[in-house]
Amino acid sequence: MSRDSVLIIGAGLAGMKAGLLLANAGKKVYLVEKLPLIGGMAIKDEESFPNFECSTCMVAPVQQDVLQNPHIETMTLSTVETVEGSVGEFKVNIKKGARYVSMTDCIGCGMCYEPCPVSINNEWEEDLGEMKAIYVPTAGSLPNVPTIDPQHCTRLNGSDECNACAEACMFGAIKLDDKDEELVIEVGAIVIATGSSTYDVSSLETLGYGSFPGVFSPLEFERLFASNGPTEGEMTIRDTESVPSKIAIVHCVGRKEVGYCSSVCCMYSLKFAHFLKHKIPDAVVTNIHSDICVHDKTYQKFYEGINGVDTEMRFCSSMADVCVSGNGSGLKVNYPDGKGKEQAVEVDMVILAAAIVPTEGTAALAGILGIELDGFGFIRSLSENIGSIETSREGIFVAGSAEGPKDIQTSVIQAEAAAGKVMALLSAMPEPVAAESETGE
Repeated sequence: MSRDSVLIIGAGLAGMKAGLLLANAGKKVYLVEKLPLIGGMAIKDEESFPNFECSTCMVAPVQQDVLQNPHIETMTLSTVETVEGSVGEFKVNIKKGARYVSMTDCIGCGMCYEPCPVSINNEWEEDLGEMKAIYVPTAGSLPNVPTIDPQHCTRLNGSDECNACAEACMFGAIKLDDKDEELVIEVGAIVIATGSSTYDVSSLETLGYGSFPGVFSPLEFERLFASNGPTEGEMTIRDTESVPSKIAIVHCVGRKEVGYCSSVCCMYSLKFAHFLKHKIPDAVVTNIHSDICVHDKTYQKFYEGINGVDTEMRFCSSMADVCVSGNGSGLKVNYPDGKGKEQAVEVDMVILAAAIVPTEGTAALAGILGIELDGFGFIRSLSENIGSIETSREGIFVAGSAEGPKDIQTSVIQAEAAAGKVMALLSAMPEPVAAESETGE
């Protein structure tokens, strides 16, 4: 029965948490994720604020619980194509992309990587490293089963008869004749947990991203610092391979353009300062900001423990007027202070604390689901209901940063609320009336 099944779109922390709650309550959960791994953006972080928990240590048990739960069907490399029907009886078409590697036969040994002749930029690692055409996005990926990129695999794109990965696999797990699948499922409710992204810092030419190797986006810095990242945590400036000694973190990048405060950027900027002082104790770290958003009681202590200890805070009267330029072998950050005077700080590295924005494809997904977006492009919740996680279509809910910028804690709370709403909704629906037989019995 469809009322006993739920579709969750997005297998980040919010989607996984909602899925586990629903599965443990006896619901059949379809967890659809477009990437080849589950865990979401949280596993890109080395540690999470405000308590500096190991992110992968925090998320890995949840990933394992999801993959081992008999009531959860996890579909990676999958997208929702169409949604018909109404609450209690949604009919959903899903495209499940070919993995070209058997999920049951592969043991994750990695022997297929080295023989592959094709190397490409690793998008998951923010292009800071390379991967083969057969790959897992990052160390510790779950499920620990590689996939093959059909655009770059010379066998699959028809440019060569290469069979190197199949020859290297002693378990016969490589399935080069694998095909995409079209699946149809029926569910009673849908939860959107597709997460968010960060503002494209390359669009702001005055900040030097792409012009100077020492200027990094926030996700690049996360992967540069991470022990499971492309440099295994070696903190160096690209191209020069030098260790930075003076770093500036520029707040509110893209805030003027998107038209809202993302709230969590201040906290992750302070986390970066702590990271840098931990990794490079003699480093001088400067946070250039216009205001500080401390929106939770636990964050006040976090802020006070870093301000003046791990970083110097410098006030800027207009973040839109910050400019990054070359200064010989280093960088120079110019900004107006509170007295209207031009100030500057000379550094080796600049980290741009970018605004949180909707993920690519959010508008298309909203169109498929028949729901509304808010004025900023996030999934719109019913604002007339306080704390609502309901969307404009009955039976479809939103959790986490798909609805707007959020930290991990708030995303998980919303996921729990969404699961509760789904349970309440489906349990209140009347049982379907069985058709009478011809004899009237």
